[in-house]
Amino acid sequence: MPFLPPEEQLRILKDAVPPVEIIDEAELLSKLERSFASGKPLRIKQGFDASAPDLHIGHAVSLWKLRAFQDLGHKVIFLIGDFTAMIGDPSGKSKTRPRLSREEVLVNSETYRQQVFRILRDDPEVLEVRFNSEWHAKRDVYQFLELASRRTVARILERDDFMKRFQAQEDISLLEFLYPLVQAYDSVALEADVELGGMDQKFNLVLARQIQRSYGQEPQVLFLMPLLKGLDGNEKMSKSLGNYIGVTDTADDIYGKVMSIPDSLLEEYFVLASGLGSVEARSVVREDPYQAKHRLAHLITARYCGEEAAQKAGEGFRARFKEGKPPEFKELEDQNRVCLCEPGEKVYLPRIMQDFGAVSSGSAAKRLIDSGSVRIDGEKIPVGTYEVVADGHEHIVKVGKRFYFGYAPK
Repeated sequence: MPFLPPEEQLRILKDAVPPVEIIDEAELLSKLERSFASGKPLRIKQGFDASAPDLHIGHAVSLWKLRAFQDLGHKVIFLIGDFTAMIGDPSGKSKTRPRLSREEVLVNSETYRQQVFRILRDDPEVLEVRFNSEWHAKRDVYQFLELASRRTVARILERDDFMKRFQAQEDISLLEFLYPLVQAYDSVALEADVELGGMDQKFNLVLARQIQRSYGQEPQVLFLMPLLKGLDGNEKMSKSLGNYIGVTDTADDIYGKVMSIPDSLLEEYFVLASGLGSVEARSVVREDPYQAKHRLAHLITARYCGEEAAQKAGEGFRARFKEGKPPEFKELEDQNRVCLCEPGEKVYLPRIMQDFGAVSSGSAAKRLIDSGSVRIDGEKIPVGTYEVVADGHEHIVKVGKRFYFGYAPK
Protein backbone atom coordinates (compact mmCIF):
# COMPACT_ATOMS: atom_id res chain seq x y z
CA MET A 1 0.00 0.00 0.00
CA PRO A 2 1.26 3.54 -0.71
CA PHE A 3 2.48 5.37 2.37
CA LEU A 4 1.13 8.69 3.56
CA PRO A 5 3.65 11.56 3.70
CA PRO A 6 5.98 11.14 6.71
CA GLU A 7 4.74 14.25 8.53
CA GLU A 8 1.14 13.02 8.25
CA GLN A 9 2.12 9.57 9.54
CA LEU A 10 3.85 11.17 12.51
CA ARG A 11 0.76 13.27 13.27
CA ILE A 12 -1.48 10.18 13.22
CA LEU A 13 0.90 8.19 15.44
CA LYS A 14 0.97 10.97 18.04
CA ASP A 15 -2.83 11.38 18.01
CA ALA A 16 -5.51 9.44 19.96
CA VAL A 17 -3.25 8.05 22.72
CA PRO A 18 -0.11 10.21 22.68
CA PRO A 19 3.07 8.47 23.82
CA VAL A 20 4.58 9.83 27.01
CA GLU A 21 7.95 10.03 25.29
CA ILE A 22 9.44 9.27 21.87
CA ILE A 23 13.17 8.52 21.82
CA ASP A 24 13.95 10.11 19.39
CA GLU A 25 11.25 11.91 17.37
CA ALA A 26 13.75 13.28 14.83
CA GLU A 27 15.05 9.72 14.30
CA LEU A 28 11.50 8.49 13.78
CA LEU A 29 10.77 11.15 11.16
CA SER A 30 14.01 10.23 9.37
CA LYS A 31 13.04 6.54 9.35
CA LEU A 32 9.56 7.42 8.03
CA GLU A 33 11.11 9.55 5.28
CA ARG A 34 13.39 6.70 4.16
CA SER A 35 10.47 4.27 4.30
CA PHE A 36 8.34 6.65 2.21
CA ALA A 37 11.11 7.07 -0.38
CA SER A 38 11.91 3.34 -0.65
CA GLY A 39 8.41 1.91 -0.21
CA LYS A 40 9.82 -0.45 2.44
CA PRO A 41 7.75 -0.66 5.66
CA LEU A 42 9.33 -0.14 9.05
CA ARG A 43 9.61 -3.06 11.47
CA ILE A 44 7.62 -2.20 14.61
CA LYS A 45 8.13 -4.46 17.61
CA GLN A 46 6.57 -5.03 21.00
CA GLY A 47 7.28 -7.92 23.31
CA PHE A 48 4.93 -9.54 25.84
CA ASP A 49 6.27 -12.10 28.27
CA ALA A 50 3.82 -14.98 28.50
CA SER A 51 3.78 -14.79 32.30
CA ALA A 52 -0.05 -14.81 32.66
CA PRO A 53 -2.78 -16.30 30.46
CA ASP A 54 -4.71 -13.12 29.65
CA LEU A 55 -4.14 -9.79 27.97
CA HIS A 56 -6.02 -6.87 29.51
CA ILE A 57 -6.96 -3.39 28.33
CA GLY A 58 -3.85 -2.00 29.99
CA HIS A 59 -1.78 -4.04 27.52
CA ALA A 60 -4.13 -2.84 24.80
CA VAL A 61 -3.03 0.80 25.18
CA SER A 62 0.12 0.00 23.19
CA LEU A 63 -1.53 -2.73 21.09
CA TRP A 64 -3.87 -0.14 19.56
CA LYS A 65 -0.80 1.98 18.77
CA LEU A 66 0.66 -1.06 17.01
CA ARG A 67 -2.60 -1.25 15.06
CA ALA A 68 -2.10 2.39 14.02
CA PHE A 69 1.32 1.46 12.61
CA GLN A 70 -0.31 -1.46 10.75
CA ASP A 71 -2.98 0.82 9.29
CA LEU A 72 -0.18 3.03 7.96
CA GLY A 73 1.30 0.02 6.16
CA HIS A 74 4.18 -0.90 8.50
CA LYS A 75 5.09 -4.42 9.64
CA VAL A 76 4.25 -5.10 13.27
CA ILE A 77 6.09 -7.85 15.11
CA PHE A 78 4.08 -9.17 18.06
CA LEU A 79 6.81 -10.85 20.06
CA ILE A 80 5.80 -13.47 22.61
CA GLY A 81 8.50 -13.77 25.24
CA ASP A 82 8.28 -17.50 25.80
CA PHE A 83 12.01 -17.66 26.63
CA THR A 84 12.18 -14.50 28.75
CA ALA A 85 8.99 -15.46 30.64
CA MET A 86 10.93 -18.35 32.17
CA ILE A 87 13.36 -15.78 33.64
CA GLY A 88 10.69 -13.30 34.79
CA ASP A 89 10.86 -9.58 34.12
CA PRO A 90 12.01 -7.90 37.36
CA SER A 91 10.82 -4.42 36.28
CA GLY A 92 9.24 -2.63 39.22
CA LYS A 93 9.55 -5.68 41.50
CA SER A 94 10.83 -5.46 45.06
CA LYS A 95 11.79 -9.13 45.20
CA THR A 96 12.69 -12.02 42.92
CA ARG A 97 9.75 -13.31 40.88
CA PRO A 98 8.91 -17.03 40.92
CA ARG A 99 9.96 -18.71 37.68
CA LEU A 100 7.39 -20.30 35.38
CA SER A 101 7.65 -23.77 33.92
CA ARG A 102 8.00 -24.31 30.17
CA GLU A 103 4.51 -25.88 30.15
CA GLU A 104 2.91 -22.83 31.83
CA VAL A 105 4.60 -20.50 29.36
CA LEU A 106 3.40 -22.50 26.35
CA VAL A 107 -0.22 -22.43 27.56
CA ASN A 108 -0.04 -18.68 28.13
CA SER A 109 1.62 -18.14 24.75
CA GLU A 110 -1.23 -19.81 22.92
CA THR A 111 -3.83 -17.63 24.64
CA TYR A 112 -1.86 -14.54 23.61
CA ARG A 113 -1.94 -15.64 19.97
CA GLN A 114 -5.73 -16.00 20.14
CA GLN A 115 -6.41 -12.76 22.01
CA VAL A 116 -4.17 -10.37 20.10
CA PHE A 117 -6.28 -10.66 16.96
CA ARG A 118 -9.06 -8.80 18.74
CA ILE A 119 -6.89 -5.74 18.11
CA LEU A 120 -4.21 -6.40 15.49
CA ARG A 121 -4.91 -7.16 11.84
CA ASP A 122 -4.26 -10.82 11.03
CA ASP A 123 -2.54 -10.05 7.74
CA PRO A 124 0.99 -11.34 6.95
CA GLU A 125 1.67 -8.14 5.03
CA VAL A 126 1.53 -6.14 8.27
CA LEU A 127 2.01 -8.73 11.04
CA GLU A 128 4.49 -11.30 12.26
CA VAL A 129 3.91 -13.29 15.44
CA ARG A 130 7.29 -14.42 16.76
CA PHE A 131 8.68 -16.22 19.83
CA ASN A 132 12.02 -15.21 21.29
CA SER A 133 12.93 -18.84 21.94
CA GLU A 134 13.53 -18.96 18.15
CA TRP A 135 16.96 -17.38 18.67
CA HIS A 136 17.69 -17.57 22.41
CA ALA A 137 17.22 -21.34 22.63
CA LYS A 138 19.73 -21.83 19.77
CA ARG A 139 22.47 -19.59 21.14
CA ASP A 140 25.41 -21.46 22.68
CA VAL A 141 27.09 -20.48 25.93
CA TYR A 142 29.91 -18.64 24.12
CA GLN A 143 27.40 -16.38 22.32
CA PHE A 144 25.60 -15.78 25.60
CA LEU A 145 28.83 -14.84 27.36
CA GLU A 146 29.69 -12.52 24.48
CA LEU A 147 26.33 -10.74 24.92
CA ALA A 148 26.87 -10.48 28.70
CA SER A 149 30.25 -8.82 28.10
CA ARG A 150 28.61 -5.82 26.39
CA ARG A 151 27.38 -4.19 29.63
CA THR A 152 28.89 -3.67 33.06
CA VAL A 153 27.43 -4.36 36.50
CA ALA A 154 27.51 -0.63 37.24
CA ARG A 155 25.35 0.17 34.18
CA ILE A 156 22.76 -2.52 35.01
CA LEU A 157 22.62 -1.32 38.62
CA GLU A 158 21.52 2.09 37.31
CA ARG A 159 18.08 0.54 36.98
CA ASP A 160 15.99 2.02 39.77
CA ASP A 161 14.40 -1.19 41.05
CA PHE A 162 17.74 -3.04 41.08
CA MET A 163 19.44 -0.20 42.96
CA LYS A 164 16.66 -0.08 45.58
CA ARG A 165 16.92 -3.83 46.15
CA PHE A 166 20.71 -3.67 46.26
CA GLN A 167 20.67 -0.85 48.83
CA ALA A 168 18.06 -2.71 50.91
CA GLN A 169 20.25 -5.85 50.74
CA GLU A 170 17.43 -7.74 49.00
CA ASP A 171 18.37 -10.67 46.79
CA ILE A 172 18.81 -10.10 43.04
CA SER A 173 19.35 -13.33 41.16
CA LEU A 174 21.97 -13.42 38.41
CA LEU A 175 19.20 -14.52 36.07
CA GLU A 176 17.20 -11.35 36.78
CA PHE A 177 20.35 -9.30 36.36
CA LEU A 178 20.80 -10.71 32.86
CA TYR A 179 17.13 -10.26 31.89
CA PRO A 180 17.53 -6.74 30.43
CA LEU A 181 20.35 -7.96 28.18
CA VAL A 182 18.40 -10.99 26.99
CA GLN A 183 15.39 -8.80 26.22
CA ALA A 184 17.58 -6.21 24.50
CA TYR A 185 18.99 -8.82 22.14
CA ASP A 186 15.45 -9.43 20.79
CA SER A 187 15.69 -6.09 18.98
CA VAL A 188 18.98 -7.19 17.40
CA ALA A 189 17.54 -10.53 16.26
CA LEU A 190 14.48 -8.83 14.75
CA GLU A 191 16.33 -5.76 13.38
CA ALA A 192 13.61 -3.57 14.91
CA ASP A 193 13.16 0.00 13.67
CA VAL A 194 10.69 0.98 16.41
CA GLU A 195 9.76 -0.61 19.73
CA LEU A 196 6.73 0.12 21.91
CA GLY A 197 6.49 -0.40 25.64
CA GLY A 198 5.18 1.07 28.86
CA MET A 199 7.08 3.72 30.79
CA ASP A 200 8.06 1.02 33.30
CA GLN A 201 10.11 -0.59 30.51
CA LYS A 202 12.19 2.51 29.72
CA PHE A 203 15.48 1.17 31.09
CA ASN A 204 15.19 -2.10 29.16
CA LEU A 205 14.21 -0.41 25.90
CA VAL A 206 16.95 2.22 26.08
CA LEU A 207 19.40 -0.61 26.74
CA ALA A 208 18.15 -2.32 23.56
CA ARG A 209 19.13 0.79 21.57
CA GLN A 210 22.63 0.59 23.03
CA ILE A 211 22.94 -3.13 22.32
CA GLN A 212 21.79 -2.64 18.73
CA ARG A 213 24.55 -0.05 18.25
CA SER A 214 27.11 -2.46 19.70
CA TYR A 215 26.08 -5.03 17.07
CA GLY A 216 26.40 -2.46 14.28
CA GLN A 217 22.67 -1.82 13.84
CA GLU A 218 20.88 1.52 13.67
CA PRO A 219 19.10 1.91 17.04
CA GLN A 220 15.36 1.54 17.26
CA VAL A 221 13.09 4.46 18.07
CA LEU A 222 11.15 4.07 21.32
CA PHE A 223 7.45 4.77 21.79
CA LEU A 224 7.01 4.87 25.58
CA MET A 225 3.32 4.55 26.32
CA PRO A 226 1.34 5.58 29.42
CA LEU A 227 0.32 2.95 31.97
CA LEU A 228 -3.40 2.50 32.60
CA LYS A 229 -4.40 2.41 36.27
CA GLY A 230 -6.41 -0.56 37.48
CA LEU A 231 -10.03 -0.53 38.60
CA ASP A 232 -9.03 0.46 42.14
CA GLY A 233 -7.47 3.71 40.90
CA ASN A 234 -4.19 3.08 42.74
CA GLU A 235 -1.89 0.52 41.13
CA LYS A 236 -1.34 -0.01 37.41
CA MET A 237 -3.71 -2.52 35.84
CA SER A 238 -2.48 -6.02 36.62
CA LYS A 239 -3.93 -9.52 36.55
CA SER A 240 -2.00 -10.46 39.68
CA LEU A 241 -3.69 -7.59 41.57
CA GLY A 242 -7.16 -8.51 40.27
CA ASN A 243 -7.80 -4.90 39.16
CA TYR A 244 -8.05 -5.55 35.43
CA ILE A 245 -10.46 -5.79 32.51
CA GLY A 246 -9.52 -8.68 30.21
CA VAL A 247 -9.81 -8.26 26.45
CA THR A 248 -11.74 -11.55 26.41
CA ASP A 249 -14.06 -10.71 29.32
CA THR A 250 -17.77 -10.95 28.55
CA ALA A 251 -19.63 -7.80 27.50
CA ASP A 252 -21.49 -7.77 30.84
CA ASP A 253 -18.22 -8.03 32.75
CA ILE A 254 -16.51 -5.26 30.82
CA TYR A 255 -19.51 -2.94 31.13
CA GLY A 256 -19.91 -3.61 34.84
CA LYS A 257 -16.20 -3.25 35.61
CA VAL A 258 -15.99 0.10 33.81
CA MET A 259 -19.04 1.33 35.75
CA SER A 260 -17.23 0.42 38.98
CA ILE A 261 -14.20 2.66 38.45
CA PRO A 262 -13.85 5.80 40.60
CA ASP A 263 -14.84 9.07 38.90
CA SER A 264 -11.23 10.21 39.21
CA LEU A 265 -10.27 7.68 36.50
CA LEU A 266 -12.81 8.87 33.92
CA GLU A 267 -10.47 11.10 31.91
CA GLU A 268 -7.61 8.58 31.97
CA TYR A 269 -9.86 5.75 30.76
CA PHE A 270 -11.49 7.91 28.06
CA VAL A 271 -8.09 8.98 26.71
CA LEU A 272 -6.27 5.64 27.01
CA ALA A 273 -8.98 3.02 26.55
CA SER A 274 -12.06 4.34 24.73
CA GLY A 275 -10.76 4.76 21.19
CA LEU A 276 -11.80 8.42 21.03
CA GLY A 277 -9.23 11.03 20.05
CA SER A 278 -7.63 12.69 23.07
CA VAL A 279 -9.32 16.07 22.44
CA GLU A 280 -12.79 14.53 22.11
CA ALA A 281 -12.16 12.21 25.06
CA ARG A 282 -11.33 15.12 27.36
CA SER A 283 -14.43 17.03 26.30
CA VAL A 284 -16.73 14.09 27.12
CA VAL A 285 -15.45 13.99 30.70
CA ARG A 286 -17.04 17.39 31.30
CA GLU A 287 -20.48 15.77 31.01
CA ASP A 288 -22.42 14.43 34.01
CA PRO A 289 -20.06 11.81 35.53
CA TYR A 290 -22.71 9.07 35.65
CA GLN A 291 -23.73 9.54 32.01
CA ALA A 292 -20.09 9.91 30.97
CA LYS A 293 -19.29 6.63 32.71
CA HIS A 294 -22.10 4.87 30.82
CA ARG A 295 -20.73 6.25 27.55
CA LEU A 296 -17.24 5.07 28.50
CA ALA A 297 -18.53 1.60 29.41
CA HIS A 298 -20.35 1.38 26.06
CA LEU A 299 -17.28 2.46 24.07
CA ILE A 300 -14.89 0.04 25.76
CA THR A 301 -17.35 -2.87 25.61
CA ALA A 302 -18.10 -2.23 21.93
CA ARG A 303 -14.39 -2.06 21.18
CA TYR A 304 -13.87 -5.67 22.30
CA CYS A 305 -17.31 -7.29 22.00
CA GLY A 306 -19.11 -5.35 19.28
CA GLU A 307 -21.82 -2.68 19.21
CA GLU A 308 -24.77 -5.04 19.68
CA ALA A 309 -23.24 -6.76 22.70
CA ALA A 310 -22.37 -3.39 24.25
CA GLN A 311 -25.94 -2.16 23.80
CA LYS A 312 -27.32 -5.31 25.41
CA ALA A 313 -24.82 -5.11 28.29
CA GLY A 314 -25.82 -1.50 28.96
CA GLU A 315 -29.50 -2.38 29.03
CA GLY A 316 -28.80 -5.29 31.36
CA PHE A 317 -26.70 -3.12 33.66
CA ARG A 318 -29.42 -0.49 33.95
CA ALA A 319 -32.07 -3.13 34.60
CA ARG A 320 -30.03 -4.75 37.36
CA PHE A 321 -28.65 -1.73 39.10
CA LYS A 322 -31.28 0.92 38.53
CA GLU A 323 -34.26 -1.38 38.95
CA GLY A 324 -32.52 -3.84 41.28
CA LYS A 325 -33.23 -6.73 38.92
CA PRO A 326 -30.78 -9.69 39.09
CA PRO A 327 -29.75 -11.56 35.94
CA GLU A 328 -31.65 -14.65 34.85
CA PHE A 329 -29.98 -17.95 35.75
CA LYS A 330 -29.68 -18.71 32.01
CA GLU A 331 -27.58 -15.55 31.59
CA LEU A 332 -25.14 -16.82 34.20
CA GLU A 333 -24.95 -20.18 32.44
CA ASP A 334 -24.20 -18.43 29.14
CA GLN A 335 -21.37 -16.56 30.86
CA ASN A 336 -19.96 -19.81 32.37
CA ARG A 337 -20.63 -18.48 35.86
CA VAL A 338 -22.42 -21.46 37.36
CA CYS A 339 -20.84 -24.00 39.69
CA LEU A 340 -22.40 -27.46 39.39
CA CYS A 341 -22.68 -29.45 42.65
CA GLU A 342 -24.05 -32.73 43.91
CA PRO A 343 -26.99 -32.37 46.33
CA GLY A 344 -25.58 -32.30 49.86
CA GLU A 345 -22.14 -31.19 48.64
CA LYS A 346 -20.49 -28.38 50.61
CA VAL A 347 -19.89 -25.26 48.50
CA TYR A 348 -16.93 -23.17 49.69
CA LEU A 349 -17.93 -19.67 48.59
CA PRO A 350 -14.54 -17.85 48.85
CA ARG A 351 -12.96 -20.33 46.42
CA ILE A 352 -15.81 -20.04 43.90
CA MET A 353 -15.84 -16.23 44.19
CA GLN A 354 -12.13 -16.21 43.39
CA ASP A 355 -12.46 -18.76 40.56
CA PHE A 356 -15.15 -16.67 38.85
CA GLY A 357 -13.11 -13.47 39.19
CA ALA A 358 -15.33 -11.69 41.70
CA VAL A 359 -12.36 -11.19 44.05
CA SER A 360 -8.59 -11.44 43.83
CA SER A 361 -8.13 -13.67 46.89
CA GLY A 362 -9.93 -15.88 49.38
CA SER A 363 -9.28 -13.40 52.18
CA ALA A 364 -10.93 -10.63 50.12
CA ALA A 365 -13.95 -12.90 49.66
CA LYS A 366 -14.23 -13.50 53.40
CA ARG A 367 -14.08 -9.77 54.07
CA LEU A 368 -16.97 -9.17 51.65
CA ILE A 369 -19.04 -11.92 53.25
CA ASP A 370 -18.39 -10.59 56.75
CA SER A 371 -19.30 -7.04 55.67
CA GLY A 372 -22.71 -8.17 54.40
CA SER A 373 -21.81 -7.60 50.76
CA VAL A 374 -22.64 -11.13 49.57
CA ARG A 375 -26.21 -12.35 49.16
CA ILE A 376 -27.76 -15.64 48.09
CA ASP A 377 -31.13 -15.20 46.38
CA GLY A 378 -31.33 -11.72 47.89
CA GLU A 379 -30.55 -12.76 51.47
CA LYS A 380 -27.36 -11.61 53.21
CA ILE A 381 -24.98 -14.37 54.23
CA PRO A 382 -24.37 -14.37 58.01
CA VAL A 383 -20.93 -13.24 59.22
CA GLY A 384 -18.44 -16.10 59.20
CA THR A 385 -20.54 -18.31 56.90
CA TYR A 386 -18.16 -19.36 54.15
CA GLU A 387 -19.74 -22.70 53.25
CA VAL A 388 -23.25 -23.54 52.11
CA VAL A 389 -24.73 -26.94 51.34
CA ALA A 390 -26.08 -27.56 47.84
CA ASP A 391 -29.75 -28.52 48.11
CA GLY A 392 -30.52 -29.58 44.54
CA HIS A 393 -31.91 -26.18 43.47
CA GLU A 394 -30.57 -23.24 41.44
CA HIS A 395 -29.26 -20.28 43.45
CA ILE A 396 -27.95 -16.86 42.44
CA VAL A 397 -25.14 -15.29 44.48
CA LYS A 398 -24.61 -11.53 44.35
CA VAL A 399 -21.16 -10.16 45.27
CA GLY A 400 -20.98 -6.43 45.96
CA LYS A 401 -23.07 -4.20 43.73
CA ARG A 402 -22.58 -5.78 40.33
CA PHE A 403 -21.14 -9.31 40.29
CA TYR A 404 -23.34 -12.41 40.06
CA PHE A 405 -22.72 -16.14 39.81
CA GLY A 406 -24.78 -19.22 40.51
CA TYR A 407 -24.63 -22.74 41.81
CA ALA A 408 -26.94 -25.56 40.78
CA PRO A 409 -27.26 -29.36 40.75
CA LYS A 410 -25.23 -31.38 38.28
